[in-house]
Amino acid sequence: MVTIGKILKPFGVRGQVRVLSLSDVPNRFEALRTVTLVRSNGERVETTVQSVRAIGEGYILGFSAFSTPESASDFRGALIQIQQELGLPRAPDTFYQFELVGLQVEDQKGQTVGTVTDILDYPSQQVLVISHEDQEWLLPARKEMIASIDVKHGRLHLASPNLWDLSHAL
Repeated sequence: MVTIGKILKPFGVRGQVRVLSLSDVPNRFEALRTVTLVRSNGERVETTVQSVRAIGEGYILGFSAFSTPESASDFRGALIQIQQELGLPRAPDTFYQFELVGLQVEDQKGQTVGTVTDILDYPSQQVLVISHEDQEWLLPARKEMIASIDVKHGRLHLASPNLWDLSHAL
């Protein structure tokens, strides 16, 4: 499943909700038919999208799962997910962010140096947060820094041992 949005709060009297888009795909919500809502308690509700309207930076969506502001309020904070197959095709060597979080990071010798725990979006590039015990390192998500990514086996291999050794020396 791919998370594409988050329900912020009810909107209007028909049970519609204001949604924050978590997708960088323009018009992501317009073609949706079925989504899964994931509540904070882990409950998953599959529902049909009945209406979509763009407003400002977000959207107003109507779902078949609820039809009153009161029932919509129960889904405040819920994530909106779609099947991964419904995501747009990706170019080779590109990954969804959720696929990278949790990968074990290995140096060129095959030694585990940490785990990808977060991805930060900066204007010029994305940066991987790599954590090990009580330390964190920031690794630019650039081809020069990453030799390979094996999502199936949960591994990210670093390209240059010298850069990693330098960061340990600081």
